Amino acid sequence: MSIKRALVSVSDKQGIVDFCRELSAMGVEIISTGGTSSLLAKEGVPVIGISEVTGFPEIMDGRVKTLHPAVHSGLLAVRDNVEHQQQMKELELGYIDLVVVNLYPFQETIAKPDVSYEEAIENIDIGGPTMLRSGAKNHAFVSVVVDSSDYSVVLEEIRKDGDTTLETRKRLAAKVFRHTAAYDALISDYMSNVTGDPLPERLTVTYEKIQDLRYGENPHQTAAFYRKPLAPAGTLTTAEQLHGKELSYNNINDANAALQIVKEFNEPAVVAVKHMNPCGVGIGSNVCEAYQKAYNADPTSIFGGIVAANRTIDADTAELLKDIFLEIILAPDFTAEALEILTKKKNLRLLKMGEFGSSEDRSSQFLFTSIDGGMVVQESDVHSVNVAELNVVTDRQPTEDELKQLLFGWKVVKHVKSNAIVLASDNMTVGVGAGQMNRVGSAKIAIEQAGDKAKGSVLASDAFFPMGDTVEFAAKAGITAIIQPGGSIKDDESIKAANEHGIAMVFTGVRHFKH
Repeated sequence: MSIKRALVSVSDKQGIVDFCRELSAMGVEIISTGGTSSLLAKEGVPVIGISEVTGFPEIMDGRVKTLHPAVHSGLLAVRDNVEHQQQMKELELGYIDLVVVNLYPFQETIAKPDVSYEEAIENIDIGGPTMLRSGAKNHAFVSVVVDSSDYSVVLEEIRKDGDTTLETRKRLAAKVFRHTAAYDALISDYMSNVTGDPLPERLTVTYEKIQDLRYGENPHQTAAFYRKPLAPAGTLTTAEQLHGKELSYNNINDANAALQIVKEFNEPAVVAVKHMNPCGVGIGSNVCEAYQKAYNADPTSIFGGIVAANRTIDADTAELLKDIFLEIILAPDFTAEALEILTKKKNLRLLKMGEFGSSEDRSSQFLFTSIDGGMVVQESDVHSVNVAELNVVTDRQPTEDELKQLLFGWKVVKHVKSNAIVLASDNMTVGVGAGQMNRVGSAKIAIEQAGDKAKGSVLASDAFFPMGDTVEFAAKAGITAIIQPGGSIKDDESIKAANEHGIAMVFTGVRHFKH
């Protein structure tokens, strides 16, 4: 076998002229359509129009041109099947040995902020995927190229043997089916959102690989990093790494946790994260003050952690950051002076995120969690509360400063693993209790970590108190105000305990479990 005829129809024309010129020089006949045909002819590459093959004009603004038996017989005919050979001969049809197709730019089209529904639909390719799938199905005999990065491999093998190897054709066919599956998944997702059905009876998702990772959570686990098509700006998948060694699986998860917390705040904020839980959060008049508060919240746990800021890192902040071991610093940007200071630490990863936007602009995304044999899907938790939505349930009203600290603690506690307790004071966390099997256990950890700072602080709980014991612990530590969802059958017990100790308590009516 040898490659004698190629069908070429591409939207992305990068490299196609040189590729086809080399094919033609090796005696391969080029069949092409529309704009691709015009480009090749203009560049002096011999080309046969698709209508010359089908005997039928391109019609309906190019919607119908390759959907024809003369095309698909040439792609699907089994070359060593006598009956197929006879039919091809009787009908005077020619084989097509190589298909080079990439698809209408649907993803790029729907990424435009002002795209209309009609424009999106018009950019759904029909003929392209059909040709790709036909050729890929018949990869025993047909080479199918959907990615320009494969041009050089195909040319090299044709020069050497006149055809590609079966191994290469299998690899190319697999890439085709991945490509068309991803294309269809993107269309499906778009249509589901348009029709208001984001959780349909069948859910197909697609992601693009960013990079292979050295290993996963542990060295014996393989891993890779993928990006969702049309991933929004200000996410890890769109970040620019300015310095340091490559990210690990654990780095990515921890950095994402830090990023989600720091996005809660509009004022200058800094978050330190360890094992996907915040160990220190601070807000201030500037990023340097916010970092000092985050650091002072837990100077021990921040060591080896990840720091996220929602303001540009300046030289003053960089001078403080360089004094401890950190895995990653991520921020909207870094000043030239800050980069000069921080890049002296060879392994420190610096991620430029770009602008986050305000916390009010955050929209809910769908989160996918794998389980054995399946997956669960839910909206991300972007719910927030304001002062007007709080329900004061105790005799004592919280002071203005207590309200401010309660809302600060509430923004943090939603990102702490349940059961979660956060103590806050002076615009910083002073104690964090995470992931315990009972709420009292988390409260004890947070209070112990806070030490003397617990006195006069406020407490945030991600879920209601099943009984009044947590309030009793809070009172003994000198905590003055509590924010919690409420909704327990024993709410009265907690309210009574708070009243007895002069603690102000507010209910949000919203739970923030994070497992």
